[in-house]
Order: sequence, then structure tokens, then C-alpha cells
Amino acid sequence: MDKLEIEGGVPLRGEVQVSGAKNAVLPILAATLLADGPCVIEGVPDLRDLDTMLRILRELGVEVEKDLAAGTIRTEVRDDTKIRAPYELVKTMRASICVLGPLLGRRKRAEVSFPGGCVIGPRPIDLHLAGLEALGAEMRIEAGYILADGRHMQGREIYLGGAYGPTVTGTANQLMAAVLTPGTTVLEHAACEPEVADLARFLVKMGAKIEGIASPQLIVTGVSRLTGARHRVIPDRIEAGTFLTAAAITHGDVIIRGAEASHLTAAIATLRRMGVQVDRLPDGGLRVRAPERLHPTDLVTLAHPGFPTDLQAQFMATLAIADGNSFVTEKIYPERFIHVAELTRMRAKIRKKGPTAIVEGVDYLSGAPVMASDLRASAALVVAGLAAHGTTTVDRVYHIDRGYERIEQKLQGLGARIRRINDKTPAVDD
Repeated sequence: MDKLEIEGGVPLRGEVQVSGAKNAVLPILAATLLADGPCVIEGVPDLRDLDTMLRILRELGVEVEKDLAAGTIRTEVRDDTKIRAPYELVKTMRASICVLGPLLGRRKRAEVSFPGGCVIGPRPIDLHLAGLEALGAEMRIEAGYILADGRHMQGREIYLGGAYGPTVTGTANQLMAAVLTPGTTVLEHAACEPEVADLARFLVKMGAKIEGIASPQLIVTGVSRLTGARHRVIPDRIEAGTFLTAAAITHGDVIIRGAEASHLTAAIATLRRMGVQVDRLPDGGLRVRAPERLHPTDLVTLAHPGFPTDLQAQFMATLAIADGNSFVTEKIYPERFIHVAELTRMRAKIRKKGPTAIVEGVDYLSGAPVMASDLRASAALVVAGLAAHGTTTVDRVYHIDRGYERIEQKLQGLGARIRRINDKTPAVDD
């Protein structure tokens, strides 16, 4: 099993390129199930989750050609009779549920394994199912599978709000189900995340009729057919935000190429409150320059355009060495604090009280062996290790490989002393 070994204390300097967005490319690939004809997706990152989605598409009769050297994937539906997304694949990635909507929209039937539990707390799909039922789909759950019949679906008004805000993957599922459904579907309180907007733009290229893209109300007029299309996915704002925190915690000076500042307004505002200088570059991207000491601040995760929950852990790691107390409140996934225990092993002082973590800044973090529990917690431990005194070893890095493309190589390019090790990696003499 691979690990990441980090010798901290090196200020990051240089340029790094952001990859395509994981959370955009996965639903976009699911949407290719809707197409009559080939689709070409560009700017595709090389990730474990991507491989899982491609395996599911092949199970559903899609021919896939992958050229990750060029960052492209070509898909074409060859068999539209297959409707089963098996447990063996769906259990490894919750985003697999995104095939439910396009299967119902195009093939009118679906058998999709119910997604399993999640380490960051309950992530129910009740809004997915309720929305599809509101369209007229008949749904039942048997032997761990969602069995759905969409032959009588009709455009309706659907409310997508939940206890913790609108559902992102639920919005994607409703959108993909609605584009080939007769009549007009109105999605109220839809998620406004950039990844949802990117999916909508891809669907429009395929011939869908969608109004209100990037707003909380999406109006979809059903069409009879969608064609193939070519599309480049947006840059990964969470990867970009992770590099922002890596530069800040190491007091670095880093240019992040490909970062879209408009997708990161809350994160950038938070860094500026911490005393970090973040500038938009004339030729695109961001430059981040951090002082020797960071200011404490408070943050609250919210639906876009609020502070993204997927950057909460990385910012908490950074605030662990700020001068004073910070309060981090999680309103999307209130149980998303598993990284607190591992950061505490690195000398951070963090107390959890309900959905809020109280972070008391310390003068330094100490390297330690730590264990990744989920994708973004993994990134937070790497960020902390970059600044820590001594050596940090992050175990179970298969989590980070799900959402970050060659993260150790990108950080090495900024001067970080980080390497991937496994049982076959030779020892290095100091």
C-alpha cells in the first residue's frame, strides 16, 4: 500500500498547473449515456474515480477510448439495452449514482446499486429518488438495488432543497433525467456549483434546452434526441484551493495556472483575511504570497458560492498554525471532522463542539505518522505535513489518488520534499 513521506519546512515556490475537475468530469461522463453519437471530453484528469466511472460505462454498453496523455476520453453508446450498474463498482464511488438519471432519461429503466455509507457521515440520496418520482418514475429498492421505471415520466416542478442545502449530485441526476423527458421541468433550489453549470453547458452542446444555468432555478424543455458533442471540463477548484493552502501554510510564493478565480471567491476571501496576498494574473490563474505568520479567522461551509465543504479540512490544517483562535463550522456535512484526530497527532490544538471546530493556533506542527480517512482529509494531512517540523508519513493515500492527479509530482515541482513510497521503494540514505 502506497504512502506519502514528507519532510516539512520548505516554502513552496514556482508554478503549478491545475487539472480538470473531478466533480465535473464524472457527471459529464455519465451524461454521455444520453448521446446518439460519439462524445469527446477534454481536460480529463488521471484519477482512480475516473477509472471507476469508465468501468461502469463499459458495463452499460459504452465504448470508451482513453488517451490520458492528451487528456481526452471518447465515448460512444454501442448497446443501449444494458441498465444495471453493479454493486462491485458503485460501492467504491458514490458519484456512480449519477448514472441513474441518464439511464432513466434515455433507456427508461435502471438498476443501480444503492451507494454505501460514507466516512464523513450520512449522505442520503432521498432527494434524488423523490425528484425522479416527481417526474413520474416508479422506484423501488430490492436486494440493495434501486429499480426504476421511467416510461411514464413527464416534466414537472421539482424542489431540490434539503436540510443542508441543495443536493449537487441530485441536481445533476434530475437534470440528466429531464433533458429527454417530454414537457417542461423546473428545478427549484437547484445547486449552483460550477460543476453543475459545466454539466448543463455540456448538455446544451448535445442539443438540450436548459435555461437558468448557474442559477437556483433550472428550466428544462425536453427534447426527443441528443447528439454527441465535444467539451472541455472546467479546472478543479478544489485542487486549486488545496494548492492555495499549501502555499499559505509554508509561507510560499506560488503561481497556480488554470485556476478559475470566480469559482474560488469564498476561499480567496478567507485567505486574504488570514493575511495572505492572492492576485489574479492577467494571463489567467492566481498568484499567492503568504507572510511568515497567519491571522486567525472564522469560516462556515455553505453551498456555492459559499465556502466549499471540500476545502474545510485543508483550511483547518492551515489555521492550525495561525496566531490565535479560529472557528470552523461545517454546515454541509456536520460530521466531517475525522481529520481532527490526525491533525492533533501533529501537535495541532483543535476541539470539536457540535458542528464547529475550535482551532487554537500553535507555533509549529510536528511531523508524525498519520492515516488518511477520506479524500479531502488526505489532502489536509499532506498540507499539514508540508509545514511540519520533521517527517510526516501519510498512510492510505489511495484516498488522495481518487481526486488529485500526481499530487506528489506537482508539489515536488514547487520544491516540496515529498515522495511516494511502498514496500518496493528503496531506502534513501540521509
